[in-house]
Amino acid sequence: MWFFKKKEVDTTVAKPMDADRQKKGWFTRLKEGLSQSSTKITNGITEIFTTRKLDDETLQNLEDLLVTADLGPATAAKLVADVGSHRFDKEVTPQEIREALGEAIEKILIPAEKPMFASYAKPYVVLMVGVNGTGKTTTIGKLGHQFKGEGRKIMLAAGDTFRAAAVEQLKVWGARIGCPVVAKEEGADPAALVFEAMDRAVDEGVDVLMIDTAGRLQNKKNLMEELSKIVRVIKKKNPDAPHATLLVLDATVGQNAHSQVEIFKQMVDITGLVVTKLDGTAKGGVLVSLVERFGLPVHAIGIGEGVDDLRPFVAEDYAAGLTGLDHIAHRT
Repeated sequence: MWFFKKKEVDTTVAKPMDADRQKKGWFTRLKEGLSQSSTKITNGITEIFTTRKLDDETLQNLEDLLVTADLGPATAAKLVADVGSHRFDKEVTPQEIREALGEAIEKILIPAEKPMFASYAKPYVVLMVGVNGTGKTTTIGKLGHQFKGEGRKIMLAAGDTFRAAAVEQLKVWGARIGCPVVAKEEGADPAALVFEAMDRAVDEGVDVLMIDTAGRLQNKKNLMEELSKIVRVIKKKNPDAPHATLLVLDATVGQNAHSQVEIFKQMVDITGLVVTKLDGTAKGGVLVSLVERFGLPVHAIGIGEGVDDLRPFVAEDYAAGLTGLDHIAHRT
């Protein structure tokens, strides 16, 4: 699965990964990135289930472990119920519990495994939202790099006009991946910039227009009005746009990511999530609880600073990586 529906494209322009990364492969890097999260879970399981029966006490201990691993109370309870339904009152090994847990996690995550872009509108307008500091601007640059590697014409719009650093960062990415960046002076009206970007994207035959936005939550009312105005401008130019509104979340904030989803859902119509910084946290379980609670697609995950460290989300890989497995052994 990739970001778009399957389509014949030229991939020769993608920059190659360095030799070490290419040798390891994405799944190995994903497992390494999730190692802080998986170590917490696997060590806890080993402590609980060494020569133990799966009874009420061990299930409660497992549920407590999953809560501390940031899967959240509701998701932890659902997972434990799934594991217990097949093995209750039987002798179990830590490996069997990890396998059962991995399969239960995968079942929750499979509905979130969807292509980022499900149609071929041109230009395909992507509105990127999220709290400042989540890696939103960097995510735009990385996605732009990968889309261009698929042979698509990309344009970036620096809609976070209140942070000069965000504008400059997007310009750097534009120069790096060879695509135009629509930008204005610091403090300019973001909606006016987006209006200009929409016109340019049409005139220049752009395939994908990605729009950065501010993420200042200090005054939610102002931010809500600003985002609403941007969406109105986009729809004035194209009633079907934005075709995707992606919320970028930083995994290191753990369960606080839930409140960020709630806040931004009040402001705009979120169509999918991108979860970053999974390599720097033991809170990788939060992605599972986000899917369980909100039912939103997770289109991409980030496990590092490299341009190739943001990839499409694959449920089985994530479930295996989170539980320290090489693959999910599905029950027949």
